[in-house]
Amino acid sequence: MSSPIPSFKLNDGNEIPSLGYGLGTANFKRKNAPPFDQTIVNNTLTALSVGYHHLDGAEAYGNEAELGAAIAQSSLPRSSLFVTTKTSCREGETISQAFHRSLEKLGLSHVDLYLIHSPYFSGATPETLREKWSELEKLKDAGLAKSIGVSNFLKEHLEAIIEQNPSLKYKPAINQIEYHPYLQHITEKEGDLVEYHKKHGIVVEAYAPLTAITKAQGGPVDPVYEELAEKYGVTTGEIALRWCLDQGIVAVTTSSSKERLEGWLKRVGTFKLTEDEVKRISAEGRKKNYRGFWNNKLGEDDWR
Repeated sequence: MSSPIPSFKLNDGNEIPSLGYGLGTANFKRKNAPPFDQTIVNNTLTALSVGYHHLDGAEAYGNEAELGAAIAQSSLPRSSLFVTTKTSCREGETISQAFHRSLEKLGLSHVDLYLIHSPYFSGATPETLREKWSELEKLKDAGLAKSIGVSNFLKEHLEAIIEQNPSLKYKPAINQIEYHPYLQHITEKEGDLVEYHKKHGIVVEAYAPLTAITKAQGGPVDPVYEELAEKYGVTTGEIALRWCLDQGIVAVTTSSSKERLEGWLKRVGTFKLTEDEVKRISAEGRKKNYRGFWNNKLGEDDWR
């Protein structure tokens, strides 16, 4: 099944498919899970079989071995896949040690994108963020990670590795953040985080893009989603994904439903929202705030 979903160009010249299949949330390996979870392999094989070739993993998800097994069992050429994993920056080990452990579990010779999973690791300071970033730059130079980036970084963290870093060699290609109409990262003090990314040529990658439907339903965006879904003959979830893509934002989502995965891939690329429709969703979204992740690190009124 060919995908009509476009790819976005990164600041290092590489390209990323704009719709990805996530190995977190529903595929996250819980503490009581078996050492090797075939269900995760099967879910990932389903995603691959319907055309999701952008796979978003992380060491923190506990399922890199399952992701690697699915890739091997799919028999798809490696060149057709875009594989991401992330480091948790565990205390007492280098980025190189973490990366090679992930690579071994994945059974790959390189990854397409390697991210620092968050700026909240133990001992994190502006200086240590710069040190960790320098280690990622070395992986890129070695060809082990084609592109490098960050995740869950706010403006202050990006500034530490970009604007306050005299030894900077590469800007992050990606910042993967929770992003949906109820968390647009716009505040009076900090400004617009997405605009900051555009200024520096960093692509935003949204996780939890369906939050307004799945976790925070009953808000002001609902009637707009429903109206536009009827207009375009698609689901509200496909409107939510298209809202990201039409802003140049990569969307990562997941499901164990083959039908739902097929629907997203089949229909999201067949229409575009108008500029006014994108703005309307954004405006309604700003009437409500909801954050699903990292509430333990950010204040309940912190919407940066």
